[in-house]
Amino acid sequence: MIGLIAGVVPVFFMIALGYGLKKSQFLPDETWRPIEKLSINLLYPGFLIPSIWGANLGGGSAGAAAGAAVVAVLIVSALTLLAKPLMTLDGPAYTSVFQGVIRWNSFVFLPVIQASFGAEGLALAAVMIACIIPVTNIACVAVLAKWGAGQRGVTPLALVKAMLANPILLACLIGLVLNFARVPHVPGIWDTLELLGSAALPLGLIIAGAGLSFAEVARRKFTIAGVSFVKLILMPPLMWGLCILFGGDHLAQGVAMLCGAAPGAAAAYLLARQMGGDAPLMAGVIALTTVVSALMIPLLLFLHRLT
Repeated sequence: MIGLIAGVVPVFFMIALGYGLKKSQFLPDETWRPIEKLSINLLYPGFLIPSIWGANLGGGSAGAAAGAAVVAVLIVSALTLLAKPLMTLDGPAYTSVFQGVIRWNSFVFLPVIQASFGAEGLALAAVMIACIIPVTNIACVAVLAKWGAGQRGVTPLALVKAMLANPILLACLIGLVLNFARVPHVPGIWDTLELLGSAALPLGLIIAGAGLSFAEVARRKFTIAGVSFVKLILMPPLMWGLCILFGGDHLAQGVAMLCGAAPGAAAAYLLARQMGGDAPLMAGVIALTTVVSALMIPLLLFLHRLT
């Protein structure tokens, strides 16, 4: 257990570092947006493209893990939509609840996978990301278009344009095309991408920490706690069980379980601001799920080792 904790502690130290840098004003507020833009548009694609390009997609485990993630998101999305009439929330707040239960922070998820399962687990996780990003983005944009403040719906063409403007999704698609086409690793290009990717994960963790905001957690504790319960208590066993059902091996099961336990995504906050969601509520969900995820992941890894 001590070894498991030691493996993931650096991940959350990096998050704490980002939070401390932001709160201390060591870096002014206006510097964080360009840093985030650099990471999302350049460094993170530099990590994802070679990870997916070089991943073994021929085995059943990659499909099982990705299928478990996608099906779990679809199940929780459907249940959250069915539960809307029972919620005493306005439209914008509901959109943040919806985003909170299905979106997850790959900036936190991937370094944990790397620390826990190494390069093989990381490649598997990259494939999961490639499959799950389109599903979560389409679902969240559609919900925000319907219930976000001042929204008038979204056309299919606008939705496609929004998806293609997502650099993370584009990087996943490029990696998949290169993988399926069996394009050999090109010297120079492959090395450049790996250099970019090596900076993506630590900087992503610092950005995740800098984006944490706890101001709403106490004020709306029951709503945020409910979202966190679904996201971090129900989702991990759901993904794990589906992965077993789909024939995933022990590694795939562990990656799927940690995928379910990943905290809320900072991108959800940005989307809430852009499309009339409840951004402060979204920030509270991200903050609490990040803290609770840090406490849960060592336990989940320990349970995985016992299975």
